[in-house]
Amino acid sequence: MSKLKNFSYLTVLGAASLATVGCNKYEDGPNFSLRTKKARIVGGWNVESIGSEVLGSTYSINMSFEKTGSLTYTESYTYGGYSDSYSYAGSWEFASDKEEIRLNLDGDIQVFEIKRLTNKEVWLDDDVTSADGNIWKLEAK
Repeated sequence: MSKLKNFSYLTVLGAASLATVGCNKYEDGPNFSLRTKKARIVGGWNVESIGSEVLGSTYSINMSFEKTGSLTYTESYTYGGYSDSYSYAGSWEFASDKEEIRLNLDGDIQVFEIKRLTNKEVWLDDDVTSADGNIWKLEAK
């Protein structure tokens, strides 16, 4: 009887695993996460690249997503010995059944399609209407 019971548990577990792998919310993953989408996005992020442009020591973009829905966006750059930084406050929210994220920075609204959302990296497509948008790759601070 115990072999039949173990087989039943394995069958159910296997079916659940296949269903989880087949129901991928984001194009580039993850396939499964124990954290909620909100828990994965909340925190500080460094923008590593936008499309083919890799950001480095002379230009940086940082974003901080708060659990309350507030957002801080900071751009910093150094050029020819001159340095400056701009910071914007705003809000964020999920849209389209959590497949998109809407950023509101000082009244300017930008919508990104979420391509990947883990607790260590986020990939956002800045053109949700076509396939030619730039992918913003963010890494957790």
